[in-house]
Parts: sequence; structure tokens; C-alpha cells
Amino acid sequence: MAEQSTLGDSLRRHGVTRRGFLKFCTATASLMALPPTMVPAIAEALEKAKRPSVIWLSFQECTGCTESLTRSHSPSVESLIFDHISLDYHHTLQAAAGEAAEAAREAAMLENKGNYILVVDGSIPLGNPGYSTIAGVSNLQMLEETAKDAAAIVAVGTCAAFGGLPQANPNPTGAVSVSDVIKDKPIINVSGCPPIPTVITGVLAHFLTFGTIPELDQYKRPKVFYGQSIHDRCYRRPFYDKGLFAETFDDKGAKAGWCLYKLGCKGPMTYNACATAKWNQGTSWPVESGHGCLGCSEPRFWDAGGFYNALSVPISDNSQTVAFAAAAGLALGAAAAGLNYKTKDEAKKAHGTVTIDDLEKTS
Repeated sequence: MAEQSTLGDSLRRHGVTRRGFLKFCTATASLMALPPTMVPAIAEALEKAKRPSVIWLSFQECTGCTESLTRSHSPSVESLIFDHISLDYHHTLQAAAGEAAEAAREAAMLENKGNYILVVDGSIPLGNPGYSTIAGVSNLQMLEETAKDAAAIVAVGTCAAFGGLPQANPNPTGAVSVSDVIKDKPIINVSGCPPIPTVITGVLAHFLTFGTIPELDQYKRPKVFYGQSIHDRCYRRPFYDKGLFAETFDDKGAKAGWCLYKLGCKGPMTYNACATAKWNQGTSWPVESGHGCLGCSEPRFWDAGGFYNALSVPISDNSQTVAFAAAAGLALGAAAAGLNYKTKDEAKKAHGTVTIDDLEKTS
């Protein structure tokens, strides 16, 4: 169960040097978009932080979120954080099974009442309790029971954050997100299918350092990671501004790195850190590998009209016309969403963002 030692004690026992620890703190500051002057404060906070108990529940999901997390490289923010928290329950990773596994979850809840972090991946079926159970307990019952005394909840992956693929039309299981069920706890949505590993651990690093959840957007996602669109950070953006678009995935333009907007890239409507954090130790990300963004960090991305259908196709290759048309299209989408969902989407108007969810609502 959760040890009462600090994170600093645990790091020293595992042979992590002071220099290595400060490098870790520097990486953490960079990850959370904090200035270098914050490194000493982060080091002091983490040095004294108690190892938090983490209970991880997996419901209607494909295990992709866990797979993403375990693909971290050492030494990394992921491994340092997850080696030194107390992961007290995760039925995919733990050795215990059956009654012993459930006893571990119950003990962690009791011993760390009010202080443990609950991580959830997968949607929750409301149509029939039998659609997904663990140890004979329905997902809904287990979520409500475990969330009751949690300090905060991290909904990992688009299924937990927004319902994801299980919620796609016609949604036979009645799948819903964590926030559709739990209304009285702070919830942080780390969306993506799967989410970026460093985003998951960055949220935990923030909680360990500051004892609070990070600033969130209108979808309860950390702004530090979801504050800008893929399009704004994309290295292909200059080609978009010049009106240079690939027409097929193997044409001259595609090979030259031209924009994939006409091939269905959802980058302009998708908010995530893929273009900067990248995947596989910063090796690459989908658009750099030649495939358009699917918009997987946005609500209802499966029902957004086809992965290879352009959101709108510019009628001219003139860069000024393209830029004007794109801006007009975004403004029109925002206005339509505001008219139809004025009360519900007040926060969106304040942020001035247009997402795949908005397009779905106005289609």
C-alpha cells in the first residue's frame, strides 16, 4: 500500500542523484510551460511531497491508454513520476487478481480516504450494467464507489473524457463520460485516443507540485496542453497559408510536406500538444508521418463526418483567399454554435474556440 515516505526519499533509494533530480524538475517545468525560475520551487515541492495513492479504473476501453503510458522511455518524466507514486490498483498492470485485487482497491480507498487520485480510462455504460463489469461489479457502481472519497479524478483518454468510440452512433451501450456521472469532484480530462503519455504525467506532476489541478479549458482539459490547436503548432502551416495542399497521400505535394487539409486533416479544429510533445520520445507525430489529424482529442470525433473528408475545401490556391475563407468559416461555425447553444456554451464564446464538437452540433 501507499508508503509514507516523500518523493525525494523514494528517488534517493532508487539511486537518483541530485543532478538527475534537478534535470527532472527542469523537464517538469518545461512540460508545464513554466519559466526556468520555477525549477527551485518545483524541486522543493517534489522533494517534500508524499507519494500519492493512485487507483486506476478501466471500463469500456481498448487498453490503448495504458499501452501509451507504458511506452515511456527512461529516464523520463513518465517513468520518474510513475515509479514513485503508489499505484495501488490497476487491473491490467497489477499482479493480483480476483478477490485479492479488489481487496487492494478497497484498502487503498480506506487508508487514503480523501487524499487518493482516481484515474479512469474508458466510458461508462448506462444501458445495461452487464455490458461491462469487474469482479461482478458494474462500471457505474465501481466508479461512484471509488470516486466518493477521491481528492481528484483524472479521466484519461477520449472514452473517459467524452464517451469516445463506445459512444459513437448509435451508442448501443449507452456509453457516457466520467463527468456525465460524477458531478461533485474536480475532474481533469486528458483526452486523446490515446492521450500523450507526458500529458498524463504532467497533470500528476502539477498536482504533486502545487497540490491543485491545473487551469482547465471549457472541456476540463489542461490549458497548458490543450490551449492551442494542432493547426497553430503544425510545421505544415506555412504551406496552408500559401495555399499549397496535397491532393493525394502520395502526390508531389504530400512528399514535399504540403498541408493535408484537403485530405481530411482536422488540425484546425483539434486542440492538443501532439505537434510539440510528439510521440515515441519526441520522434514524430501523425501529421509529420504523412497522415492528417483525426481530431481524436475532441468530443464525438468518430461522428465528425469521415476521417478523409475535408472540413471545407478552399476554392482558390491564392494564399490570401485561402486565409480569408478559412477565417470566415471558423467565424461562421462559432456563430452558429453560439446561436444554437448560447446558454450551454457560454464558456466557449469566452475562449473563442471552434471544435469538432461544435461542428457536430451545427451539422
